[in-house]
Amino acid sequence: MKPAILTCAVTGEGPFNRDHPSFPVTPEQICAAVEEAAAAGASVVHCHVRDPETDDGCHDPVLYAELTERIREKNIDVVLNLTCGGNATFAPEPFDSGQPGPLTDAGSVDVRMRHLEECRPEIASLDVTTMNEDDIVYLNTAPTLRAMAERFRAANVKPELEVFGPGDLELVKDMIADGIIDSPPYIQFVLGVKWGMPWNVETIMYMKSQLPEGAEWGMLGIGRHQMPTVALSTILGGNVRVGLEDNLYLEKGVFATNGQLVERACSIVNNLGRRVATPDEAREILGLKK
Repeated sequence: MKPAILTCAVTGEGPFNRDHPSFPVTPEQICAAVEEAAAAGASVVHCHVRDPETDDGCHDPVLYAELTERIREKNIDVVLNLTCGGNATFAPEPFDSGQPGPLTDAGSVDVRMRHLEECRPEIASLDVTTMNEDDIVYLNTAPTLRAMAERFRAANVKPELEVFGPGDLELVKDMIADGIIDSPPYIQFVLGVKWGMPWNVETIMYMKSQLPEGAEWGMLGIGRHQMPTVALSTILGGNVRVGLEDNLYLEKGVFATNGQLVERACSIVNNLGRRVATPDEAREILGLKK
């Protein structure tokens, strides 16, 4: 089997347990987490930014620019993947779904692409889904996704196509057929998100059976599903993802660091007869333009 690309998602934008002693928030802390993950063996790092004053997730292009500059100044040997999932929250007024409430931050394609076109990472996530999340809708319409994919290509940034259900995968196939996704497409199954795809072997095997020909693929599991997902994806020939964005713990009640999660994932991959790709091998597998 070819090497497995191991992504470490070092910090997300959602709520986290404030008791965690070293959850990365500032650009300096996130850069240190990137360095730690790379040293532990990650092929790719996936990054969000957070408001240093509140610790909450945000989409400030100035913070993305600072983070990217810090990573590049340190010359860290890792593939940089920035999220492009921000500015997509539609939070309607209670009992009046036609009216956006104060938590709505859905923005234009220009707004959503600004940090990407300024920072030019090698990869960025493109969430091919619209779904319910508690009282909000995570809003990614087909026209918006197509327009963003075109601009990914113009910026020489490869989309990591995150899918949350079978219908999302069908939209990916349409975008490939329309020629706005370059080969090989890079697809990631997101498992265990509330009201998204459930984590079970039957779901995973069905999704794998529906992949477009020639696709590079992987999957991630939320919380306690993280390491079982690493094991199953490794066995099935896919790529893997770990990190504090998806899971804060090494075991029940024991907080993890990004480096510890990467080390455990590397051990799983190696013990199952594969190895983790180097950053340059990941670039070759994905056809990246460094």
